[in-house]
Amino acid sequence: MTIQLNGNAFEIDAETMTVAQLVAQLSPNGPPLLIERNGKAVLVSEFENEPVEDGDTIEAIRMVAGG
Repeated sequence: MTIQLNGNAFEIDAETMTVAQLVAQLSPNGPPLLIERNGKAVLVSEFENEPVEDGDTIEAIRMVAGG
């Protein structure tokens, strides 16, 4: 499947995927991500059940803190 990830075409080698699985691929041990799917924010509590489908537009933003 192909999605738009942060404005770029991104190939996923799977027919089905959830936002949780996508986040695990993008940031396995990194900082948490904020996810927007097709213009709507996805709550962390929804990651396991929110599908990622062919043609979706995903924005992933890393959360970092500094001083």
